[in-house]
Amino acid sequence: MRRDQDPIMNPPVILIIGKIGQVGWELRRTLAPLGKMVAVDFPEIDLTKADSITKWVRETRPQVIVNAAAYTAVDKAESDFERCNLINGVAPGILAEEAKRSSALLVHYSTDYVFDGSKTSAYVETDLPNPLGAYGRSKLNGDTAVFQVDGNYLVFRLCWVYGARG
Repeated sequence: MRRDQDPIMNPPVILIIGKIGQVGWELRRTLAPLGKMVAVDFPEIDLTKADSITKWVRETRPQVIVNAAAYTAVDKAESDFERCNLINGVAPGILAEEAKRSSALLVHYSTDYVFDGSKTSAYVETDLPNPLGAYGRSKLNGDTAVFQVDGNYLVFRLCWVYGARG
């Protein structure tokens, strides 16, 4: 193994976006042993601005990008869809493009709100989304943007998060 491929001598850079949120905070703790951690949140990175996103990715040159940030005010999303969609719908696509450009893995956290909740069994990857509100539509826009880039990615659609902090 070459020295530049040795994870001990040259640990991967992991960029976590959304470091103060519930998911991001836990990921910072659990992923820290796996590489060099760079964690950011608003206002350091502004997910409503493409240049802010590309600046952070290009400057940190991560091998893994973890998008744990989101506009999570589900009810407010109905009246603030433009901002909600920039963060949840547009930013993930920019992250996916940047990840592909640099051969990084994108780990993107989504939601079960992309579905309408009518299914009586567990949702699977092949189920057709049918969001009922603005928040779900924005998250589906982000998922779709990631899928369309066709880079290296994982999309996790969570239904609930919990942890020691709440």
